[in-house]
Amino acid sequence: MPLPGGDFRHDEFGRLIGALLTAYPFLNPRWARRLVRAYGTEAREILGAARNAEDLGRRFGHDLTEAEVVWLMEREWARSAADVLWRRSKLGLRLDAGEAAALDAWMEARNAAARAPRHDPVTETV
Repeated sequence: MPLPGGDFRHDEFGRLIGALLTAYPFLNPRWARRLVRAYGTEAREILGAARNAEDLGRRFGHDLTEAEVVWLMEREWARSAADVLWRRSKLGLRLDAGEAAALDAWMEARNAAARAPRHDPVTETV
């Protein structure tokens, strides 16, 4: 069984990059290559219906976007910047300390919001 996103032949790597660049013309070749190396065929799931880079949300540095981080949190159980930057991507070699701290703060806020009790006026009783 291939790993998730690894359901392609080794000689199709370049074709996958080209397909991403065609489908998402706002990507540059370095960005598309990184996404295919990291996620294979699942890169399209991260990019979704994006028509421009802004559709992917906040950019944390080195083309790491909010959409990618959310995908990592939901699909790969990333909970901190260290998970994203070192365990999953090695982008810790590229982002500076301030960018890493901003990512960690954003992820902590998102995690806290997910843990917070939800107010549901329909089910509450008086």
